[in-house]
Amino acid sequence: MPELPEVEIVKQSLNKSITGKIIKDIFIKNRNLRFKIPKNFEKNILKKKITKVDRFSKHLILKFEDSSNLMIHLGMSGTIHLISKSRKKNSITNTSFYHSPLLPKKHNHVEMKIDNFKLIYNDPRRFGYFTYFKSDEQIKNNFKKYGPEPFDPLFNKNYIFNYFKNKKKNIKNFLIDQNFVSGIGNIYASEILFLCKILPSKQVSLLSLNDCQKISYFSKLVLKKAIDKGGSSIRDFKNISGNQGSFQKNFNVYQRENKKCLKYSCKGTINKKFISNRSSFFCNLCQK
Repeated sequence: MPELPEVEIVKQSLNKSITGKIIKDIFIKNRNLRFKIPKNFEKNILKKKITKVDRFSKHLILKFEDSSNLMIHLGMSGTIHLISKSRKKNSITNTSFYHSPLLPKKHNHVEMKIDNFKLIYNDPRRFGYFTYFKSDEQIKNNFKKYGPEPFDPLFNKNYIFNYFKNKKKNIKNFLIDQNFVSGIGNIYASEILFLCKILPSKQVSLLSLNDCQKISYFSKLVLKKAIDKGGSSIRDFKNISGNQGSFQKNFNVYQRENKKCLKYSCKGTINKKFISNRSSFFCNLCQK
């Protein structure tokens, strides 16, 4: 599932390509995504000019000239492809770094004609969804239940420490809880906790103010580095801009089970444990 850095890369790709453009036509092949696309969907966005592509947490937001918004969530397997009329066979179409760099033959659910190219939403598992909001105020209200993003100044040691008071849940589950902090997923949670030297299974009420400072600091550091590196493609290929997602080459713990800890002088081994049915990776010595 794409996390904040991967969605940020899609946002940046789309901003360069579709900002200032008009949606000329829409063709929906399958309305049955995670939430069914309503029948008035096409009418709401047809002929509208895109003024900006934004992002909050793991959501893409197409902002229109009339202050309405189209929110897109990519779900588990959704990808957005840009197809130009002049594209060559087997050319890269993916706007980010996960799943196929080429447009798959199946599961193209939504197509939008924008100038001389098509924007195609592909999603084999169909957990993604589209939501239209009539105003900026409506979409702002939609995100009221979400916690601050890691880059938000509000996500600081005091916010984290106070949020954790008297709570028994483990820190790993909190880091992927969007009500606590928006945008962190399974991959980056493991990487953040490794740098904090905190076990993913540790109960949050046992964390000190200094631990909370580390969580704030390393959340920002890890996600910024992932964005700078182009996200984590795992399969390692370039996007339509020719940039390569390479953060997976910087993993300290994720998918490194039974390998030696990379910290200097540490003789520990990376272990894997399932927490709430999600894989967590950690060093058996560094993290306490």
